[in-house]
Amino acid sequence: MKKEKLLAVLRLQKTPSVGDILAKKLIVATGDVEQIFQEKSKVLQKINGIGTHVLRQLLNKKSLEIAEIELEYILENNIETAYFLEDDYPKNLQQCIDGPILFFKDGTINFKNERIISIVGTRNMTSYGRVFCESLLADLAEYNPIIVSGFAYGVDICAHKAAIKNNLQTLAVLAHGFDEIYPKIHKQYMHQVCENGGFITEFWHDDHPLREHFLKRNRIIAGISQATIIIESAEKGGSLVTADIANSYSREVFAVAGRNTDRYSTGCNQLIKNNQAALLTSAEDIAKMLNWDLEPKTSTPKQHELFIELNEIEQKIYDHLFKTGKKVLDAIALECRIPVYKLAPMLLQMELKGVIKPLPGKLFEAV
Repeated sequence: MKKEKLLAVLRLQKTPSVGDILAKKLIVATGDVEQIFQEKSKVLQKINGIGTHVLRQLLNKKSLEIAEIELEYILENNIETAYFLEDDYPKNLQQCIDGPILFFKDGTINFKNERIISIVGTRNMTSYGRVFCESLLADLAEYNPIIVSGFAYGVDICAHKAAIKNNLQTLAVLAHGFDEIYPKIHKQYMHQVCENGGFITEFWHDDHPLREHFLKRNRIIAGISQATIIIESAEKGGSLVTADIANSYSREVFAVAGRNTDRYSTGCNQLIKNNQAALLTSAEDIAKMLNWDLEPKTSTPKQHELFIELNEIEQKIYDHLFKTGKKVLDAIALECRIPVYKLAPMLLQMELKGVIKPLPGKLFEAV
C-alpha cells in the first residue's frame, strides 16, 4: 500500500465517531479512502450515517496529525499492514461487516491456509481443560489448521504452546499495540509464536491493554476463524462473548462439556444446553463439521445439461459454484455480490431444484 493511502486509512481509523462499519460505508460510497478527505461536505452528508457531528470529526486535522505520527512509526519499524480491500486480508474476516479496516501484523503468517480455528476459554484453566486442549491439538495436527487465540493466561497460552509443539501455525490476536506485551510473563513465548505464525492487532503501537480492547479484539478471533472452540468457561467470561460473536457471524461454535459441579465447565455446559455450541469430544467432530475430511476432486467435473430453468441470478450462483467448487454461504455472497439475506432463500430454492447440494460446515456445492 502506498504511503498516502496508508495515511488516509490511519486517519479514518482514528477519527472519533467513525467505527469500522461506517468507515467501510464511506470508502464504498466515495470509491477510495483518500477521496473521503477530498470530497465536498455536501456529498458526504448524503451518505447514510454521516451527520453534522461525524462530518466535523472527519474534517478535524487532529486525527491527521496523530495518523502522521503512527505512519512514521510503521515505516521506521517495518510494520506490516493488512487492509480489508486487499488480497492479503483474511477472507473469513473480510466477510464480517464490523471487521477492522486495517490491522498490523508480525511474524510468518500464511492466511492462504483456509483451515483456521480459534481456541479460547478461561484464564483459570484446570488440569482437565489442559489435558483436553493438548490432546485435541495433537489429533488435529494431521489436518494442519491455523490455531488462533488471544495470548492470555490459561486456555489461550495453552493453545498456542500446544500448536507449536505439534508444528501448527498459531496466531495471537492482541488487545494492545506492538510496543508492549500482555501479560508480560508471556514475553518468553513471543519468538516461538513469531516463528510458527505471528501476531496481529488493530491497535496502534502505544495503545494499552484496556478492558474494552479485549472485548473488541474478540470479534477478530471469532471472525477470522471457521469455528470457535470453548475449552473451559465459568458462567460469565470473555470466551462466552467470543462464542456469541461467532454465532452472530454464522460460524461454527464448539464447547467441551464438563461435570455440572465444575465451576469452569458451567459456561460450556450452558452453551451446549442452549444449542449455542456443538458438543466437542474429539478432533473428528471438528473435521466432520467443517468438511475437512472430504476428499478433494481429482478429475475435472463435466457440466451436466440442465433440464430445469434457472433465473439469471440462480444461473450466476450455479456457474460460480461449478467453477470454484464448494463454498461457504458468506463466501458465495461476497464473491457473487448478493446480500446474505437474499442468497439464503435462493440457495434453498436451488437445492429443491436439485442443482446444488448442502454440505457439512455451511458449505454448498454444484451438482
